Amino acid sequence: MNTLTRTDLFTLEAYASARAAFRAKVIAHKKNRQVSLGEHINLLFEDRLTIQYQVQEMLRIERIFEPDAIQDELDTYNALIPTGHNLKATMLIEFPDEAQRRIELARLGGIEHRVYAEIEGLGRAFAIADEDMDRSNSEKTSAVHFLRFEFSAEQIAALRAGADFGFGIDDERLRVGHTVKRDTRAALLADFC
Repeated sequence: MNTLTRTDLFTLEAYASARAAFRAKVIAHKKNRQVSLGEHINLLFEDRLTIQYQVQEMLRIERIFEPDAIQDELDTYNALIPTGHNLKATMLIEFPDEAQRRIELARLGGIEHRVYAEIEGLGRAFAIADEDMDRSNSEKTSAVHFLRFEFSAEQIAALRAGADFGFGIDDERLRVGHTVKRDTRAALLADFC
């Protein structure tokens, strides 16, 4: 796994100078790492660069500069970097209206366990959701979930050979599927060893 270390990070002072350019680079990079599952659910596929940005922003906001505290952040966020045989995504459930959001989060409890990746001829692989903590209960789900999609060597080989590839949700409350665009596919394939 290509994890981040303290030497990969900007110091707070250096980040203050580089932030605008680094942020623009990350925003452009994220463009091909997003998959919409319907109107209100989006997957943002993480990688080393997106996680570095999150760590840098956390250090900046919290004014963290002590080595042990920086390492704690790295230990937390490095778990979100793909390991070469998986994809990792942040799932965002987004409703602009607060009242509607509360209703939908209550209605969609557990939906994060019904998200899948599908590879032509090889079926579906359901995401492993929220390994760090449960974000759903009997009353509602969270608006943010962390998903891991594991792939076999056969599945990765099929993807590299051009098999159709998509993501979806298979649940009686919401059924949606989406084949990824060429640019997104290329970006995600780069996450495999």
